[in-house]
Amino acid sequence: MERMERTGPGEPGEGPAGPARVPGGVDGRPDGAVSARARPAALASFAYTAADEEKRRGVRRMKTTATGLLLLVALVYVLATWARSAGVGGWPGFVAAAAEAGMVGALADWFAVTALFKRPLGLPIPHTAIIPTKKDQLGASLGSFVGENFLSGEVVRGRIQALGIGGRLGAWLADPDHADRVSAELATALRGAMTVLRDSDVQAVVGEAITRRAEAAEVAPGLGKMLERIVADGGHRKVVDLICVRAHDWLVRHGDSVMDAVQGGAPGWTPRFVDKRVGERVYKELLRFVTEMRDMPGHPARASIDTFLTDFAADLQTDSDTRARVERLKSEILGRSEVQDVIASAWSSVRAMIITAAEDEQSELRLRARASLMTLGARLATDGRLQAKLEGWLEDAAVYVVTTYRAEITSLISDTVASWDADQTSRKIEAHIGRDLQFIRINGTVVGALAGLLIYTVSRAFGA
Repeated sequence: MERMERTGPGEPGEGPAGPARVPGGVDGRPDGAVSARARPAALASFAYTAADEEKRRGVRRMKTTATGLLLLVALVYVLATWARSAGVGGWPGFVAAAAEAGMVGALADWFAVTALFKRPLGLPIPHTAIIPTKKDQLGASLGSFVGENFLSGEVVRGRIQALGIGGRLGAWLADPDHADRVSAELATALRGAMTVLRDSDVQAVVGEAITRRAEAAEVAPGLGKMLERIVADGGHRKVVDLICVRAHDWLVRHGDSVMDAVQGGAPGWTPRFVDKRVGERVYKELLRFVTEMRDMPGHPARASIDTFLTDFAADLQTDSDTRARVERLKSEILGRSEVQDVIASAWSSVRAMIITAAEDEQSELRLRARASLMTLGARLATDGRLQAKLEGWLEDAAVYVVTTYRAEITSLISDTVASWDADQTSRKIEAHIGRDLQFIRINGTVVGALAGLLIYTVSRAFGA
């Protein structure tokens, strides 16, 4: 019987039950053929390993046991039949009936088990060699089963709700060691991202984004509001004080230059001593004016500056000509190569700062990230509303993924199964479940014998 089971066409290279060919198979190729590129990759990931061969040896041992039990029952039947024909009464009939039914059960289960993997005795019996010939359909059915029963929105949503991810995640993050681990992983990911990104590409994107944003937004009204607030709060007075001090100091140091400039602008026909007296007078008056502005907070010139800045702030917000001039000035400034270089180089500084902070465990970035993670964890662990919100996001995201990409996910199962070699698939499956299937043969022999004995006993009891 062992030879009967091993000579079926399910073995590689034997009989008509070779690799299954299903019309319109994988990727629409004729006869279910898998592309030359796809098949080696699929076979490489579905190789028949040494562990599979060890399991297959265990299957062979169980086959030998099941076949030996069948032969034993057959021998018992022969001996019981011989004893009954020899005139022995009583027990030979019961034993022969049990043995006969045991042989029928053993043969029926042998046929059923063998039909899963090959054609029994090599005969082209319909609905045999099920795994090699129906592999692709089984893969498609498995994909459909997974899609309907595991990738439905209700199943995914219910599973996520049962997990209680919000509270568990919060308790996990609240642990300082876990927060350190997450912050370290985030720092590693950040460093990796900074390394992968090309500076030239990022600089171009940053420069374009800043320039486009600046060009799209009108700056004059905003500047006007800011200047109006500064003047109202008196924030400009320190600037005026600084200008007055610096102007006074400059005049003191460069008095000769001021007087020479005044004298140089005088008409040529005026006497030199008159020009000198005029220059000295102008210088003294100018120095007096600046000194008074510096020392007198209520100086009329300061009030004039306040009025000028107030009017200018209003013009920036309401006067169309002033706003247009500011926009032209803004465009000219943004268009200068020096400004573009500064914008582009900003990324290099930011990148270096981020990498340095990510690498330093005691940096402000790492410490703040750790503290934020622990705070978030503590809130998640105790705040039911926050837990519900997080779990709702996760549920919606998971349901969206499984409902939107269900066909792609299930096709991964069906396409992968279709790409497997039929004979190798049969051998691998048999190696994993064949030992249990041989117990079916043994059970069939025992149950058949008991059923036969029971039927024979009942028949004798009713005089049949």
